[in-house]
Amino acid sequence: MKVIVIGGGIIGCLTACFLKQRGADVVVLERGNTGQEASWAGAGILCPIHPWLYPDDFSYLVDASLALYPDLQATLMEETGIDPQWVQSGLMIPLLNDDVIHHRDAALAWSKKFAWHVEVLNAQEAMQYEPSLNPEHLQGALRWKDVAQIRNPRLLQAVRVWMKKLGVVLHEQCEVKQLLASSSGKVIGVQSSDGSNYHADAVLLSGGSWSGELAKSMGFSLPVQPVKGQMVLLKGRPNLMQHIIKHDDAYFVPRKDGRILVGASMEFVGFERGNTDDVIQSLLISMKKIAPALENLEIEQQWMGFRPGTPDGMPFLGKIPEKEGLWVATGHYRNGVALAPITAQVMSQSILGESLGLDLTSFTVQRSMPKHSIVGFPQPLAS
Repeated sequence: MKVIVIGGGIIGCLTACFLKQRGADVVVLERGNTGQEASWAGAGILCPIHPWLYPDDFSYLVDASLALYPDLQATLMEETGIDPQWVQSGLMIPLLNDDVIHHRDAALAWSKKFAWHVEVLNAQEAMQYEPSLNPEHLQGALRWKDVAQIRNPRLLQAVRVWMKKLGVVLHEQCEVKQLLASSSGKVIGVQSSDGSNYHADAVLLSGGSWSGELAKSMGFSLPVQPVKGQMVLLKGRPNLMQHIIKHDDAYFVPRKDGRILVGASMEFVGFERGNTDDVIQSLLISMKKIAPALENLEIEQQWMGFRPGTPDGMPFLGKIPEKEGLWVATGHYRNGVALAPITAQVMSQSILGESLGLDLTSFTVQRSMPKHSIVGFPQPLAS
């Protein structure tokens, strides 16, 4: 079976690898350079932001995905020699003066329901774990010691090498413009912007933030739009901060080499590229409030990316009913890296006609959308 994957982010590339492992002939078409958009720009936190705001099926999907990461890490190390740096650094939510109860009760209830081990810390205990926090505002913290992180650029590098080793064909700078269809309407491939035709038995649309525009050009509606996020990289020292620190105003991700990521903004500005001084300063102000020990660290780099947002914050996974031969795996919003392994598994199974271990009903394109987004969109996304 020949499969075309549209999109060379972590979702498309990892799904291509899983398809190839299952015997498919796979071609990946990427409009730019592989893995240089949201997959590269993210922080690599292997835990959703506020998972208690989502339906239960989302948490089941997350749990299934995170369970695959240790084996994926081992496979990538063995096949490529590249360490994606999967590390169980743990995660803390500091409870400051202005948010002592905000999220806490919901977080504890969710953790109990899904068996995520959580500790409730007082201020003194929290400072013992993370002296970088601000003692003036700290009232306590929630700590999940088992939460892991991964270094996105290294993960993408490893997956790309694995793709090449497996024999997946990759075409970069290849923008897909429209579907090719048979006389009966079945999707039989795609046409690129230079007029080249690529034929296949199945097509997977995994174009990230560009999926909504692609879907429109293909004759169906997919409410996926870009949500811009800006990031700052600080040049720290190892063990200055040990946990992922997550707060409503900012999060902090310490890497093994001492660097610390500070992120990330939520901007509804379309595909407007570039960092802006006001947003970066807002992140730094939040940093001073939450973790003043980082205040004097050198800013090494700044960047931004576009998250593929959906009205309910959940991905679209599965077939497009009115387009036989077409599947989608997109709209992962802030959780693309966390959900990549399970997405690759279920989509490769679905495309090849294998039975799935999970019910994907909650992630179909046909699902009903909320009238008001639960994940920060100022208004429902346009269809």
